[in-house]
Amino acid sequence: MESTNNEIAHEFRFFRVYKDGRVEKFEWTQNQKIPPSDDPITGVQSKDVVISTEPSISARIFLPKIHDPTQKLPLLFYIHGGGFCFESAFSPLYHNHLISLASKANAIAVSIEYGLFPERPIPACYEDSWAGLQWVASHVNRNGSESWLNKYADFNRVFIGGDSGGGNVSHTLAVRVGSIGLPGIKVVGVILVHPFFGGMEDDQMWLYMCPTNGGLEDPRLKPPQEDLAKLGCERVLIIFAEKDHLRGVGECYYKELKKSGWVGTVEAVEHEGEGHIFHLMKPDCEKAVDLVNRFASFINQQE
Repeated sequence: MESTNNEIAHEFRFFRVYKDGRVEKFEWTQNQKIPPSDDPITGVQSKDVVISTEPSISARIFLPKIHDPTQKLPLLFYIHGGGFCFESAFSPLYHNHLISLASKANAIAVSIEYGLFPERPIPACYEDSWAGLQWVASHVNRNGSESWLNKYADFNRVFIGGDSGGGNVSHTLAVRVGSIGLPGIKVVGVILVHPFFGGMEDDQMWLYMCPTNGGLEDPRLKPPQEDLAKLGCERVLIIFAEKDHLRGVGECYYKELKKSGWVGTVEAVEHEGEGHIFHLMKPDCEKAVDLVNRFASFINQQE
């Protein structure tokens, strides 16, 4: 008779849970990490910084090629995807993507490395990302711990962006900025790429990863109109992929935001024939290049 230790209690998109409580992530979710480096093609430099040791929070910072040392650059605070349980700011996919974004937008990028389930269940992703954004804000007087931010960051042109689960976290950060503020920082815009929100089969996986959840109406999972109206930014860009399994919940978010009473402007872009995070898997394809260009144009759009 098979041991109960190998009986499966739940099976989700990214992992399975055994009846004895063990969590087994599927092999394809294993994170590969690469060190920071200077990119010879774009001239983008990168380095890693420690934001906190308890809990462990770090980030990879990307600095575009500097042509005018007196010019202050917009800052992109980026939250990677991976279903709250895998991927990394240090993975080849995100390292290369952030090089492209930093170069094209001529912006400093801070890519946050937050805690992942099961080692650190939700809400670690939200709290770590908020701590990272507060760390960015600690540089507004030009005497923070990171010289690149002190020297080059324009804290009146801060953007929050992310894909998939990172899009979900980006929304939550923007609500928090709008609710309690972030002194010295002006969040101009938020970019949501193929964002995850409630209203689909993966809701149960999110609820499992968040033991303190508020059910299917949890505002982090299914943002209510009162939260949407609080977004602490002026502009939102939502990027869809036609064949993305998250396309529907992203569309709902877009429609709810437009009628929430939020005073900013929201625009949407769709890439036909493409699936979820296609731009990470095929970064050189025409539509992935367009995605990066749209991202950069949004950051550099004149007020």
